[in-house]
Amino acid sequence: MHEDDNVAIVVNDGGLAAGSVLDSGLVLIDKVPQGHKVLLRDLAQGDTIKRYNVTIGRALKPLKAGCWVHERLIEMPVALGFENLPIAQHQDPQLAPLEGYTFEGYKNKDGSVGTRNILAITTTVQCVAGVVSIAVQRIKSELLPQYPNVDDVIGLEHTYGCGVAIDAPDAIIPIRTLRHISLNPNFGGEVMVVSLGCEKLQPDRLLPPGSFPLQSAGQGLGLRQAQDGPETVCLQDDAHVGFMSMIDDIVQTARPHLERLNARKRETLPASELIVGVQCGGSDAFSGVTANPAVGFAADLLVRAGATIMFSENTEVRDAVDQLTKRCASQEVAAEVIRELSWYDKYLERGRVDRSANTTPGNKAGGLSNIVEKAMGSIIKSGTTLIQSVLAPGERLRKDQRGLVFAATPASDFICGTLQLAAGMNLHIFTTGRGTPYGLAECPVIKVATRTDLARRWHDLMDIDAGRIASEGASIEEVGWELFRLMLDVASGKKTWAEQWKLHNALVLFNPAPVT
Repeated sequence: MHEDDNVAIVVNDGGLAAGSVLDSGLVLIDKVPQGHKVLLRDLAQGDTIKRYNVTIGRALKPLKAGCWVHERLIEMPVALGFENLPIAQHQDPQLAPLEGYTFEGYKNKDGSVGTRNILAITTTVQCVAGVVSIAVQRIKSELLPQYPNVDDVIGLEHTYGCGVAIDAPDAIIPIRTLRHISLNPNFGGEVMVVSLGCEKLQPDRLLPPGSFPLQSAGQGLGLRQAQDGPETVCLQDDAHVGFMSMIDDIVQTARPHLERLNARKRETLPASELIVGVQCGGSDAFSGVTANPAVGFAADLLVRAGATIMFSENTEVRDAVDQLTKRCASQEVAAEVIRELSWYDKYLERGRVDRSANTTPGNKAGGLSNIVEKAMGSIIKSGTTLIQSVLAPGERLRKDQRGLVFAATPASDFICGTLQLAAGMNLHIFTTGRGTPYGLAECPVIKVATRTDLARRWHDLMDIDAGRIASEGASIEEVGWELFRLMLDVASGKKTWAEQWKLHNALVLFNPAPVT
């Protein structure tokens, strides 16, 4: 990856056998699996091991050139501290504006833009999830065919709402996350809530008056008026006699929302209205070679087009904190990066773990020896432009926040995706090397394979094969442009594989506050 590296990764399908001779004349001592590292020159115990021109560890014993370098031979370096970091030292690359690119989207009354037209039913507590699920099935079968411009009806199910320390300082994170997901641009400003009645997270605490668009109040049983709080069906209301009255009430309440959504039409909008979240999961050593660099190139294209792109995953950028602070547009933005990553370090310490807990067995099987190596391949998804702003977990983008944004989230696929939805994401890019059927009901997810072998085997799950960069000589720029054009098509209504199969993962709220 860099001329000063002393390891390289094996690209060949199936890896290379011991005795294989590389073009340089180096003979492999060990069999090296695909994606794993081979040592290019002898090392003494304690010598640094470098990939991406970054020290990813030190040799635990003397190593010979041609050997297989894996996690059991590497001592992981200590994480960088937050003192004496380079702050806002990068010059703005001054990339030429990218004009004339458009997509067909939905303009909302608050000025935001959706790529889908979905009725989302917010739930205040897990207790109502089963009832909402049955009601959604009825709405889809009985009502949705009457409203052809509505893409879907979904229940925003989660595991929060009661049995929690609702007044704890960190409880604001799951509360504002659910609040802001309810206002995601793909939902068209339609706010409909189902509540149990006795939960700690009351509807007017979740969505205080003034935090959501006012709507015409319906006439359903147990329905609160919109001007007094969110339009809510309360299951414990005395008017509900029997289970079917609850279902009927939810179905009846959904009808005016569907009518308003159905009246909306796609219109031509500039690419600057895209809010794209990028994430990786099931990562391997190819992630930082193929898919993530291509996503980074596409990220620069989005910034050039005036759009917003969010990268996240605290533990997967933590070891590149010096690269982040150096790329910040100002000292204030750098201070916010340090604040969020420092807070997350303390969060991990409370659980008596550190960042090394992030790396999974699949990551290691795919050639990633530790979190440092993983982080170096992960951060490249952010491209090359300056970081313009930072979001804390659950916060929502303001209208003046454009360009590259660091949305500080845990690295868990499901939690990261949930928090990016709360931030206002209307399109999602997800790279994977080991493979995952990850998808979101709330937002289209474009899946990018890091390896051609994965794209070939999972031909009806992966939307783009970035492995061609390693296996077929495709350029990062070529695949980056392909992804950018696909984003515009998907934002205009083209279905991703995850959408075609209706592959949806549950929302997972990040709750660092105590459970009672």
